[in-house]
Amino acid sequence: MAQRTAAYDASREIQADNIADPYLRPAFTRKNKLMRVVWGVVHALLFRPSPRPLHAWRGFLLRSFGATIGANPKIYPGAIIWAPWNLFCGDLVAIADGAEIYNPAPMHFGSHCIISQGAYLCGATHDYNSAAFPLQAYEMRFGAYAWICARASVGPGVQVGEGAVLGMGAVSTRSLEPWTVYAGNPAVAVRERVRTAPDAVPIAEASAP
Repeated sequence: MAQRTAAYDASREIQADNIADPYLRPAFTRKNKLMRVVWGVVHALLFRPSPRPLHAWRGFLLRSFGATIGANPKIYPGAIIWAPWNLFCGDLVAIADGAEIYNPAPMHFGSHCIISQGAYLCGATHDYNSAAFPLQAYEMRFGAYAWICARASVGPGVQVGEGAVLGMGAVSTRSLEPWTVYAGNPAVAVRERVRTAPDAVPIAEASAP
């Protein structure tokens, strides 16, 4: 598998200090932690209790914290977005209740991409070969019309092609080819998918600053 380059590496971003055990060094800056605390309060008080049909309201809250959200978002109140400022969505992206987006680095979702109930998208890991065990986060892209099914998991740095399907409960640690259905743990290609989109749609028209 080709070597992936981390978009965020705590060993580069956080200066070494005098803590004897390197495992106790912080993974994120104070500013990042403060932003997540504020977002956590807003999520608990305004996002999660909101009625299910109020997708526009939740889109507004996410945009207020720096997210790029296209038209007609379908982001449900039980969805967990770790860092809204690293969320980039095309039009009509759906993120279901119980889906968790762990995005210390940017995650891009193409138009009509669907993240189903209980899916877990993991954007970071740790360098286990380093004594400091630093957190490393990867920029990830989910193509237009891709579908991550219920309780499926996507590992750090995985890229999901346009129209790809990751089946229920499947676990993907390698990138998924366009218009292909994957299943199992580890996920393997099981069949091609009919190209249901008449026109090609860019993966995420918004891009990270």
